[in-house]
Amino acid sequence: MDVVIVESPAKAKTINKYLGNSFKVLASYGHIRDLPSKDGSVRPDEDFAMSWDVERASQKRLKEIADAVKGADHLYLATDPDREGEAISWHLLEVLKQKRALKDVIVKRVVFNEITKRAVEAGISNPRDIDQELVDAYLARRALDYLVGFTLSPVLWRKLPGARSAGRVQSVALRLVCNRELEIEQFNRREYWTIEAQMQSAEGNSFSTRLVTLDGKKLDRFDLADEAAAKQAVGEIEKRAFHIANVEKKPGKRHPQPPFTTSTLQQEAARKLGFGASQTMRLAQTLYEGKTVDGETTGLITYMRTDGVSIAAEAIASARKTIASRYGEAYLPGTPRLYKSKAKNAQEAHEAIRPTDPSLLPQKLRAALNDDEYSSMI
Repeated sequence: MDVVIVESPAKAKTINKYLGNSFKVLASYGHIRDLPSKDGSVRPDEDFAMSWDVERASQKRLKEIADAVKGADHLYLATDPDREGEAISWHLLEVLKQKRALKDVIVKRVVFNEITKRAVEAGISNPRDIDQELVDAYLARRALDYLVGFTLSPVLWRKLPGARSAGRVQSVALRLVCNRELEIEQFNRREYWTIEAQMQSAEGNSFSTRLVTLDGKKLDRFDLADEAAAKQAVGEIEKRAFHIANVEKKPGKRHPQPPFTTSTLQQEAARKLGFGASQTMRLAQTLYEGKTVDGETTGLITYMRTDGVSIAAEAIASARKTIASRYGEAYLPGTPRLYKSKAKNAQEAHEAIRPTDPSLLPQKLRAALNDDEYSSMI
């Protein structure tokens, strides 16, 4: 018997169906340990040594995991494929070592960028060791969270009654917001006017125009500085007859936007659907973990926490096949467009967020989705 540990119980059920009875899939329900909120949890003078406490709610689950691992051949740590997921796997491994539950058990790390049968089987077939660099990145972040927040928040409470807290990210963000507000307060307002007119060609076609020259002079932004100057310009315009002197036609190109990352997904969901960031991520989580399609639970999108814009070669091939069959060869680009992340060391730079199967159109999935999920797919 092999044991697989994931974060979500919903994901555990789906993956267990894919892997069969020779595997037992259990859920950690997220993080299992954290720094206790007391002095000395992070000790900079001891090379930033850190003390961890097991969450009370996790103790029962850890016992269940430890009991399942004893006597197992392999333990696959299959938490989410990002920095936090790597940290959870590391915490699990450390706790199981302390419980002496890993005797003769081969421990490996596996990741699934999508919850589909093909991806899960491929992940199990290609295990690796825990990425210590990702774990170190998590530890550095968590130590800073503790040292900045735990140390400065009490000072704020004493000096600024009503202040909430300080933090590694929120304090810097607050500084940026304050700097921007100061710039806004120092802005010198200056009035200016623009003039637009609705014209009609001899053929009866209507079009909008903007005044850019007056009496042979090109207008700068502040040349019409007040209402009187604008009305005077309107009076001059109304006295004159206009004709189309020239028509210029230029070819234009519009490039498609890169595939979704976490931030661009949240931005588009807010702009087009009015969803908040937490609502967007909650919906994306359900689509990632899977819906019942043709009697089988399958993930509909790839992992939704990523800074990467690349797409797997097999996913590009599948998308091209769907385009050709649905819209015809005329709409299929000669070569696929490839994107790369700009940041060399982008955090969590996995594959972009994309449908796991382009041929599963939202209309086919309508019965499996609620209204918000369906809106996010179309």
